[in-house]
Amino acid sequence: MYPWIKALHLIAVVTWFAALFYLPRLFVYHAMARDQGDRQAIDYFLVMERKLYRGIMTPSMIAVLLLGGWMLYLAPGWLSQGWLHAKLTLVLLLVGYHHVCLAHMKKLAAGTSDKSHRYFRVFNELPVLVLLAVVILAVVKPF
Repeated sequence: MYPWIKALHLIAVVTWFAALFYLPRLFVYHAMARDQGDRQAIDYFLVMERKLYRGIMTPSMIAVLLLGGWMLYLAPGWLSQGWLHAKLTLVLLLVGYHHVCLAHMKKLAAGTSDKSHRYFRVFNELPVLVLLAVVILAVVKPF
């Protein structure tokens, strides 16, 4: 059973990261459309952002957390490993990033965001760094 849970967990991780990469990219384009006063494009981005966050990103995050928890329940020995503590800390940071995305999405929808497209370009790179660290921790298990 464990290999099936792990496979589903990895699928959910890939899906969650795809959304974590794409939603802030939509914020870049949304901010650019806002700066140009392109109401039609803004409305388009609002729909895309909402559907991505609610339809893919959040369900994927929930699946990652539930399946990861299930794997730890089946193999509790991993909890004594330092690399797993580091990985779980990074996962908590990703959950926080996920919720910061929601806050940005709400501010963009309300027209109250003062963040530039340049800010969102940098913001978009943060999950890449976490992904690199998580994969290295999970595969190499350095400590």
